[in-house]
Amino acid sequence: MTTSDLLTFLSAAARNPTVVGAIAPSAARLCRRLAQIVPSTRPSTVVELGAGTGAVSDAISRRLQPGSRHIALEIDRRLASRLHHSRSHLEVVTADASDLGAVLEARGVERVDAVVSGLPWSLIPPARQGRILTDVGRLLAPDAAFTTFAYLHALQLSGARRLRQLLDESFDEVITSRCVWRNVPPALTYICRRPRRTR
Repeated sequence: MTTSDLLTFLSAAARNPTVVGAIAPSAARLCRRLAQIVPSTRPSTVVELGAGTGAVSDAISRRLQPGSRHIALEIDRRLASRLHHSRSHLEVVTADASDLGAVLEARGVERVDAVVSGLPWSLIPPARQGRILTDVGRLLAPDAAFTTFAYLHALQLSGARRLRQLLDESFDEVITSRCVWRNVPPALTYICRRPRRTR
């Protein structure tokens, strides 16, 4: 991450901490883990929720094959504008992740091959969490996956426990990674497959 990206992130975090929900950009290893579900052998359509300054976006882009689409949702207008200008290959949409279904419908997207989330789940009300995960499950192709992360120190807090419960309710398989200790703060990832369509 460049110094300019870091300053942009810190500015966004200070301006709207209840939206950014982090104290530092994701470390490279965490970004790679989040992006590992992106197909690297064929063109694909990938959605990124909460793209921020683009740290995870870059890890996703390194796996994308020619002909792929990378649609990045970011609620913060300044961050979205910066992404649009600094990463022209992204389809940047300034939108709330809870509007995912409508955003993709407007772009003619019915199925996606991966959804990668950098959302601050503990700051999102339960009803919106459920709506986002329902849309994700509805949009994932049969062999696709969803991935997100959680901070280690917050796992016992109600928001983190609620997220894990929702993931277990929404997906047949939820795999928890080992902790990325070099992230600030340390974090783990969830890889989720086979949505429970009847949720």
